[in-house]
Amino acid sequence: MKLNILLKSVSLISLSLIAVGCAQSPMKSSTPNHSKEVDHAKHMGGDKIEETSSSLILPTFLKTQPEDVRNIYQAVGKNRKLLEKIPCYCGCGETVNHKNNYDCFIEENATNGSVKWTSHGTTCSTCLEIAVKSILKQRDGESVKDIRSAIDSSYKDGYSKPTPTPL
Repeated sequence: MKLNILLKSVSLISLSLIAVGCAQSPMKSSTPNHSKEVDHAKHMGGDKIEETSSSLILPTFLKTQPEDVRNIYQAVGKNRKLLEKIPCYCGCGETVNHKNNYDCFIEENATNGSVKWTSHGTTCSTCLEIAVKSILKQRDGESVKDIRSAIDSSYKDGYSKPTPTPL
């Protein structure tokens, strides 16, 4: 899988998701530290949850998604340790109690190895972008602390409150 291509594709995905509901592009404001309030209630009611026997097997709801989105979900499934330490800034921490960016894609990991996937990330460019940027930075040798710092800095203005993600 070529994550460099995925990062370039995220901007195209972001544009296509703007009309879908959860897409979060930075909203600049004349007020410093303005956070974009997000109405996820309507969107969140439509999230699909699907269990597969492992994080290597993608859910069927991804069959209708673009290949880039499927590739991002596949990469997320392989990067749990990293993404559980990276916050999401789309507002899902307050609306659906997500604790980190990983929760935007995988709701639960069972002890038998099965996972419950959530479709939240399929309609949220912020979730997709944070996952791809984080995974690429780790692949390039950056520490989790540095990745976290970069994500926090990039999304601190114009986005919703971050998920309560401990480092």
